[in-house]
Amino acid sequence: MEFVHRGVLAAGEGAARAGRPRLEWLRRHWRALTPVLLVLLALAAALVFEALRPRRAAPSAFRFETAAVTRGPIQARVTASGTVSALVTVQVGSQISGRIQWLGADFNTVVRKGQVVARIDPSLYAAAVEQARARVLTASANRQLAESQQANVGVQAERNRTLRKQSFVAQSALDDSETALRVAAAQARAAAAQEADARATLHQAEINLAYTTILAPIDGVVISRNVDVGQTVAATLQSPTLFLVAQDLRKMQVDTSVAEADVGRIAGGMAATFTVDAYPAETFHGTIREVRNAPQTVQNVVTYDAVIDVENAELKLKPGMTANVTVVYADRTDVLRLPNAAVRFRAPPAMVASAQAAPALRPDQRLVWLLQDGQPRPAAVRIGVSDGVLSEVLEDGLAPGDTVVTEAVAPTKSGPGSYGRVF
Repeated sequence: MEFVHRGVLAAGEGAARAGRPRLEWLRRHWRALTPVLLVLLALAAALVFEALRPRRAAPSAFRFETAAVTRGPIQARVTASGTVSALVTVQVGSQISGRIQWLGADFNTVVRKGQVVARIDPSLYAAAVEQARARVLTASANRQLAESQQANVGVQAERNRTLRKQSFVAQSALDDSETALRVAAAQARAAAAQEADARATLHQAEINLAYTTILAPIDGVVISRNVDVGQTVAATLQSPTLFLVAQDLRKMQVDTSVAEADVGRIAGGMAATFTVDAYPAETFHGTIREVRNAPQTVQNVVTYDAVIDVENAELKLKPGMTANVTVVYADRTDVLRLPNAAVRFRAPPAMVASAQAAPALRPDQRLVWLLQDGQPRPAAVRIGVSDGVLSEVLEDGLAPGDTVVTEAVAPTKSGPGSYGRVF
């Protein structure tokens, strides 16, 4: 045991003697090792912090053009172009042909109903009346002659009837007189018919003579004159138009061509405003009287006529002016709104693949993309009325100040910093 104890002591003393040089070395070099130890500790702390720090998404490869969601008013409107015209416009024409002998109205002349506005040379028509009167006299004389002959034959027939009863004449004589009476009666009726025809011809000739005097059909203003004195008008195929008369220029209408996509948004009784090129700084007001059902198709474009009634007390509006019409069919004062470009935006496939899963859309919803922390996120929204630039948001999925994506561009192969559209 003593031997073992001595061996242990000897081993301990040997180890102590062996460790003394290391401690001595550390004691001599600890100042030089301290910076190295501090660097190692700092690196270890940085690694631990990076491992524990929440991971952020990598920046997107796309460059986005964005706009903000705001609150404010929205006016939804329909715009169209139209033509100003009078409420009632009458074409004053001629029912007969002839040479214009006299004009009693000109452009802008105020006329009254029944006023003489023109005359056609009546010479030929007056001669036709005289000729028709002569034919009436001839036909009347022929009728009287036929009636006299009928009366004479009637007397002879009556005499033969009496004589036949007394057997003084043969039956054949009575038959001949009866036949002659019927022939005379027919000739008298024919003569009467010819007289009636002659009188009808005279009446027609007198009407044609009256038509040589052109009368104003309504009270109004002459807005167009299409003939001059000495000009010959021909009414063979259609009635020539001499004047265009507007009934009352203080009450006008605008015939507006509304696109079929907008016709369902307007109705009779709605207010309308319009401008004309003659007064670009002035806005005129009117009311939609009706939206006509008859379609108008020009180059495969279908439009409908919306008639707008307009007061024209100052006579500024003139027939034929082009009107630029606006009809406000929805007016929102304070609503959440976003640009239409955000609603129209369609994300490229690479952007959709790198983003969160898009939400399921109801039939009345649209998909927009929000930009949060530099990353796009899809959101479903329900859109209301639009003014063509901004749209009303009907749900609470967005808030004022949110940023929505209106366009996305990605790097192209032409080099760093060069961008191109991806859609």
